Amino acid sequence: MTETLMSETSESKTGRAADAVVRQLSAKIQSGEYSDGAPLPPERLLMEEFGISRTVVREAVQSLSKQGLLEARPRHRPIVRKPGYDAALSAMESVVSHLLNDSGGVKNLFDTRILVEVALVRLAAQKAGREDIAALKSALDANHAAIEDSEEFYRTDRAFHALLYDIPRNPVLPALHKAYVTWLAPQWSQMPRLPARNRDNYDAHLKIFNGILMRDPDSAEEALRAHLEYAWEQVCETFGSDI
Repeated sequence: MTETLMSETSESKTGRAADAVVRQLSAKIQSGEYSDGAPLPPERLLMEEFGISRTVVREAVQSLSKQGLLEARPRHRPIVRKPGYDAALSAMESVVSHLLNDSGGVKNLFDTRILVEVALVRLAAQKAGREDIAALKSALDANHAAIEDSEEFYRTDRAFHALLYDIPRNPVLPALHKAYVTWLAPQWSQMPRLPARNRDNYDAHLKIFNGILMRDPDSAEEALRAHLEYAWEQVCETFGSDI
């Protein structure tokens, strides 16, 4: 019992020390003292600067990596990453993963994706430029070419939807798409991937694209809603409706 209490006390002190170092390192990153793309100072220097152990340094680095402020590299010093929307949303990942375990958690998140993409596809039908249309067509062609290769089809499926988030030129939106992909990956990665289903999804993408190409927001929205509702039906068939 005494050993357990001592261990818990030691871990608590280490955690508090790591939290303090995280705050100080985060401030240095945000101020630009540690510049974007530069390696973090060596462990030894951080230990000397803050008067801490190697364990505390590594715990702080792990925390900052989860926040997206550092990019961990095996056998190399972590790279500093400037705070951005990707990092902000990545910091929510552990909390979101717990929420998705609740009954209806995945459905709640997926419903927000539908709301967001409906707005995006309507905007695309109204304002997509020539380069946007060309990018969508290229992504659609790649999606078609991958119908028989389910892993590649999944990648090109994500790429097609990602372009809808790029069109408004708002940096929050691409970061949001990456977050959706990450947060929903545990379910989507387990979905059966069959060429027949890939064909259905490609046909849906084609209808979405045609609605955008024809500058018809209602048609584009209808196609998108049907596509995502069909996708949700497949999720329910695989995991049940209370997910």
